[in-house]
Amino acid sequence: MKRRHVGHVTLAAASLSMLLLATACGSSSSSSTSSSAGSSASASAVPAASSAAGGASSSGAASSAAGTASSAGGTPSSAGGTSAASGAKLPAANLSLLFGSSGTAETNALKAAAAAWGKQSGSTVTVTPAANEQQQLAQGFSAGTAPDIFYAGAGDVATYAKAGNMLAYGDQMPNKGDFYPTLIQSFTVGGKLICAPKDVSTLALFINTEDWTKAGLTDADIPKNWDQLAAVAKKLTSGGQVGLSIGATRDRIDAFLAQNGGGLTSADQKTATANSDANVAALTYVKKLLTDGVMKFPGDLSAGWAGEAFGKNKAAMTIEGNWLLGSMKTDYPTIKYKVVELPTGPTGTKGTLAFTNCWGISATTKNSAQAEAFVQYLTSPSTQMTFADAFGVIPSVKTAQAQYLAKYPSNAPFVNGIAYAQGVLTAPGTSAVLSDMDSQLEKLATSDPKTILNSVQDNLSTALGG
Repeated sequence: MKRRHVGHVTLAAASLSMLLLATACGSSSSSSTSSSAGSSASASAVPAASSAAGGASSSGAASSAAGTASSAGGTPSSAGGTSAASGAKLPAANLSLLFGSSGTAETNALKAAAAAWGKQSGSTVTVTPAANEQQQLAQGFSAGTAPDIFYAGAGDVATYAKAGNMLAYGDQMPNKGDFYPTLIQSFTVGGKLICAPKDVSTLALFINTEDWTKAGLTDADIPKNWDQLAAVAKKLTSGGQVGLSIGATRDRIDAFLAQNGGGLTSADQKTATANSDANVAALTYVKKLLTDGVMKFPGDLSAGWAGEAFGKNKAAMTIEGNWLLGSMKTDYPTIKYKVVELPTGPTGTKGTLAFTNCWGISATTKNSAQAEAFVQYLTSPSTQMTFADAFGVIPSVKTAQAQYLAKYPSNAPFVNGIAYAQGVLTAPGTSAVLSDMDSQLEKLATSDPKTILNSVQDNLSTALGG
């Protein structure tokens, strides 16, 4: 199966179009995301990782039937049956939760959390893994039957909010200040934090340590900058194996733009900056890796995604997110590897990308106070660590970082990246532009980087109204 990022849910462009039509009102939605540089991660470091953001799984991966949770045991939480805003005791309510699941582990973890909170609050939560979350949300928004709570990707929140489909409750959350700043930015629309970040994923460099040693490389050769990355990729390219493989999409390649101080838009996402000199230089560097033969896109290696190319020894290195950890453990358990932070650009700038979902609450819910209380429970450090243990996500709150790193120290490269990561483009109306950019990037090896970025610049400027 071809895998693409989107943070726990892979969102189809066709479904998004359906949503826009249904709501009358985008593509790399991060829909369904901890210490020292160069720390390594192995497949045994964590349990099977969810396909977060960056995504390595379809929203229809889970086939479990909906389950109503109300009376299982769980750790008590102060968010149990009290208002997130006032702390007042709330009456019991029946809530519905729709989500794109990465599999049984994620589904079971959410059902258990709902049951534990239900025991404390007296409320019930019907937990339903979606077959196609965007399509089901579109239908629910149109008919006025949307679930009370749902996964919402960073790339979709502005569109949902603009259409009046989401309750803007984030600023009322008592733990708002505990979320990482880049995640708050991803879910802020018109100066309001629309929803609470669910978790986070970032990109890092995966290295096959056996191939590394065979090439005569040591820890001293771990690439710290672009020149070194190109050099080790060349040494690792031999026979039928290429040194590096990354996805042919902006949700991988944009990391290089960030490392050169660039990005597709200004920080406030109001002005297109796609064809800046920094971006042209970064994309030119990526093209040279391709034309030098030291890097290939997965499709050129007969692989569905870069994780598969890495796992099947078709590439000695790849740039992927922490969702690959679970795939390596499950699908490629014999591969020995380590994970390090991405190299810096020519001026020493660190750069990676952050992918995340939030806990969306429907604007039409009749139980907003109870829904907010449940979200407060879900985003508590203890519950987020339960999710980290169950399906490999990184908590979205800073107070869980020390506990997460103590338990999974080799995942530090992903956590370190949160501090300097760029979030996905969240401005409404940009989905088609990003899809077109992806199509052009697939032909990067035989295309002119500046021409590609000029096209993106024109299209983004139009979409942003500039």
